[in-house]
Amino acid sequence: MEFDLNKRHCYYFNEIAKIPHGSFNEQAISDYLVTFAKDNGLAYKQDDKFNVIIDKPASPGYEDSEPVILQAHIDMVCEKNKDVEHDFTKDPLDLYVEDGWLKARGTTLGADDGYGVSYMLAILENKDLKHPPLSCIFTSMEEVGLLGAANLQAEDMHGRRLINLDGGGEVRTTVSSAGGATGLSHCPIRFEASTKPAYALRVRGLKGGHSGALIHMELGNSNTLLARILKELQLQGLDVQLSSFNGGLKFNAIPREADAVFVSAADPEKLQAAIRCSEANIREELEFSDPGFSVIFEPADAEKAIVQKDSDAFLNYMYLMINGFQHRSVAIEGLTAASLNAGVVTTKEDEILIEDLIRSALKTHTDDMISHLKVLAGLCGVTVEIRDRFPGWGFKADSPLRNTLREVLKERGIELKEEASHGGLECSMFKGLVEDMDIITYGPVSQGAHTPGEKLDLASFDRAFDVLCEVLARC
Repeated sequence: MEFDLNKRHCYYFNEIAKIPHGSFNEQAISDYLVTFAKDNGLAYKQDDKFNVIIDKPASPGYEDSEPVILQAHIDMVCEKNKDVEHDFTKDPLDLYVEDGWLKARGTTLGADDGYGVSYMLAILENKDLKHPPLSCIFTSMEEVGLLGAANLQAEDMHGRRLINLDGGGEVRTTVSSAGGATGLSHCPIRFEASTKPAYALRVRGLKGGHSGALIHMELGNSNTLLARILKELQLQGLDVQLSSFNGGLKFNAIPREADAVFVSAADPEKLQAAIRCSEANIREELEFSDPGFSVIFEPADAEKAIVQKDSDAFLNYMYLMINGFQHRSVAIEGLTAASLNAGVVTTKEDEILIEDLIRSALKTHTDDMISHLKVLAGLCGVTVEIRDRFPGWGFKADSPLRNTLREVLKERGIELKEEASHGGLECSMFKGLVEDMDIITYGPVSQGAHTPGEKLDLASFDRAFDVLCEVLARC
């Protein structure tokens, strides 16, 4: 299979690959889209986040049809192999074909979401395609928190039917995604001088992973497990006074490692025995999900410790707070309906900060989890700050767009597969702007997104484009 630049979706993918467009570096590709709109005599809007909206009138005979929105994001994840010299801020991608797959030498390909952008440009340019009025939304900064989509307003939505072109797989469509919020728990602390022996306690060997896609796997959370072990020492009457507690790297990732330093007047052998007992119990619980779990206990240095009352309040809060999988969907088998991930814990000069990611497709679940945190926080002298709240996209059984896609694929001998995501998608942002928006996702087969091994199936790239055009012709 060749990468045939005579095919306009291939041509535009190749053009996009020449323009650096990593997250936070989208101005050049955004300006390219504006030039494209001007050259093709199409109405457009570019905002201060470099989102671009391009509208195209209906083809003859479709003037009375309801508009359709096509949407894709213009940024890509910039990753490369260590031995590759490539500057993502100025160098074009080096594309090549191998065994029918389009790849980039030593770097990410940007198929996520370059294939969606190239589809939209090819459709906007083509004067022979049959379609209703089209509004093409090109969003920025999707890979770093849906930031471009978050900047859009309801008046930017020029229709109530939307096809998101960031859903790969050719035979699949997403039907639901999680909304949620970021929670910051502020645990106030004061320090005092300490002459007690100090110890380090470290949790290691956990798998970690995406807090949306893998939260149902009951993987170990290093932050909550470390708090549990420390609390279990206290429940056995052993002296524990924290000096520091730090764990996790990103609020949207299940944390793999966590470290605490504490001081204690307790017998070191009793501490060691109690810790090994907790470790053995947790290892049994994690036998099939996190068999690599381990605990390191060793002497440390600490000239000061957190005042006992503040240390106890933090440990009580961490030990009792909800975390992980909370609810499953009854409508969609295997879908997590609600979860909370205690992703990052950081000890600062006057507080211990806990960063949580709360996820659910249902607003009521999100509200309930926030309420749980706030009630517990009130009991422990902690304050909870909720920010960056984003809506969910709940499953709807009736979707005319989905029915049309199913019909087109069935005629090609393909059964449409419906999938739901517990991760956050831009679709949820659009659903939040237009509550009755009918949404589907679609795209070709690609693999290895966000890695230098990313590749795009060229045969699927062609077939999915044909399917998309046929769906538009039937709208």
